[in-house]
Amino acid sequence: MQKEKFEKILRGRLQDLNRRLHLVDSDLGRRKDADDEDRAVELENNDVLEGFGRAGQEEVRAIHAALQRLESGTFGICVECGAPISEARLEAVPFAVKCQSCLSE
Repeated sequence: MQKEKFEKILRGRLQDLNRRLHLVDSDLGRRKDADDEDRAVELENNDVLEGFGRAGQEEVRAIHAALQRLESGTFGICVECGAPISEARLEAVPFAVKCQSCLSE
């Protein structure tokens, strides 16, 4: 397994997520419209943005955990069965903790 390759992928993804989370925070913090109809739409949009923010924060935590696994030498090993996680799976989901077989169970 190419440690440097996946570290680069994970760090790039982390940068991208941090940038997007900053934009979500900025959008949520902007001043609301005084018009009731517009404010209702903004509140609905805020719910969606908050969902994106929560999902992004979960992915950030997963990426940090994957970086720790890279450092400890356990990256790419399934936490369920101990088998290697395929490189194709790690390229699709670089913070994956389960192999495809265990994921399907």
